[in-house]
Amino acid sequence: MGHQSPATHSFSFQLNGEPVEVREAPVQTTLLEYLRARGLTGSKEGCAEGECGACTVVMVKEHGGQSAYRAVNSCLLLLPSVAGQEIYTIEALGAGGKLHEAQRAMASAGGSQCGYCTPGFVMSLFAEQYRPGRTGPCDVQALGGNLCRCTGYRPIREAALSLGAPSDDRFQRRLSQPAPPVAAMSYAAPNGAFSRPDTLAECLSLLAEHAGARLIAGATDLAVESNLHGRKFAHLVSVEALSELRIFKDGPDAVEIGAGLTLSEIAHRWDSAPEAFAEWLLLFASPLIRNRATLGGNLATASPIGDSAPLLLALDAEVQIAGPQGIRTVPLDAFFTGYRRTALQAGELLVSVRIPKPLPLALRFYKASKRRLDDISTVAACFALRFDRAGRVTAARVAYGGVAAVPLRVKQAEDELIGHAWNHAALRRAQRAIERTLQPMSDHRGSAAYRLALTQSLLEKFRHELEAAAA
Repeated sequence: MGHQSPATHSFSFQLNGEPVEVREAPVQTTLLEYLRARGLTGSKEGCAEGECGACTVVMVKEHGGQSAYRAVNSCLLLLPSVAGQEIYTIEALGAGGKLHEAQRAMASAGGSQCGYCTPGFVMSLFAEQYRPGRTGPCDVQALGGNLCRCTGYRPIREAALSLGAPSDDRFQRRLSQPAPPVAAMSYAAPNGAFSRPDTLAECLSLLAEHAGARLIAGATDLAVESNLHGRKFAHLVSVEALSELRIFKDGPDAVEIGAGLTLSEIAHRWDSAPEAFAEWLLLFASPLIRNRATLGGNLATASPIGDSAPLLLALDAEVQIAGPQGIRTVPLDAFFTGYRRTALQAGELLVSVRIPKPLPLALRFYKASKRRLDDISTVAACFALRFDRAGRVTAARVAYGGVAAVPLRVKQAEDELIGHAWNHAALRRAQRAIERTLQPMSDHRGSAAYRLALTQSLLEKFRHELEAAAA
């Protein structure tokens, strides 16, 4: 089914402009652990789950036919994932005893106090300063994955806004060269193995040969299992080099999104996406996470609070699944079969997500959480309506996350809307159906009663927004 690369006991990557070779490091060593062991201690560990940004480094990645610096969490990068890649840390920025512009801006604005978080902020700011096509000040949203607990964000914001175009320096010149490709590799370590096939056939062959193998993409969920819960994986199979999982097609009948595309890549490629997609993307974790997390990974983890599921359920998405018997298609509302369980069978993986057209014009995504940005949702919701010429609802989608063991559509509420005008009476019927149907749990993010009230109030907010837009 495919030629498998011979396993080696070492691999190499570019670190701060120099090649380094890794020999016999455990598979679950993180890039952060490796950097600090080499004395590159500017990168810190604050949370080990990609929430604080103290560990931020940048990777050189392909972006629209050219290169770009992508800020990522080194605590969530398993070391074999960077084989053949190019990494820069805070130690690479200054030269000849002089600070880099991003460092100087932070110091001049008083954006550093204890300094623990500062290197991470600077690396995110560095990547934003060199962002291809950037005009005007740096976008402060690029720092959304970096947390500071003592300085305060005003001086950090001022530092970001003070930066103009980057100098014609070695970092700018580097972007004129191609980014390193993600190539096939196979690494045998003392405690396990890491394979990165470059064809779907080879990937399926590996899954068939190693029944206990675990698929890995951006590792924004899997690395947390390893870091915080001590999970061990005997064999990891990376999908990052699979071109079949990196497709993007915006056709007349559907949009097809490769399961291996990161959320940042999807945002760049889907330039005609509905406004709700942009609303959803901004609320999905942080820029650091979006630069690594894949759409397929977010769905395959089957978290009941995963943010992509409600949006895609409202869009009637379906998933393409590859396995030993070929490709099969499963509607997304049949994909989640239980808590952290999906319709994926042994030896299968997600290939793509297909969203049929025409897209609904009345579409909104909402997320209720403790913080507005970079937080786990208490309740996520997405609603979509289609109308006939008389203003009656012809199709309705009412989708939620965070209210059950799986993301779901409340079809009883949808039935209460179809065939009726979208008015207060229809809203109340749908809200009563939600109350009869949902039985959310209570936890530290919100009680069952609070979650139930949120599901109803978000639908009411949807109605008010549509009314305001039509006025």
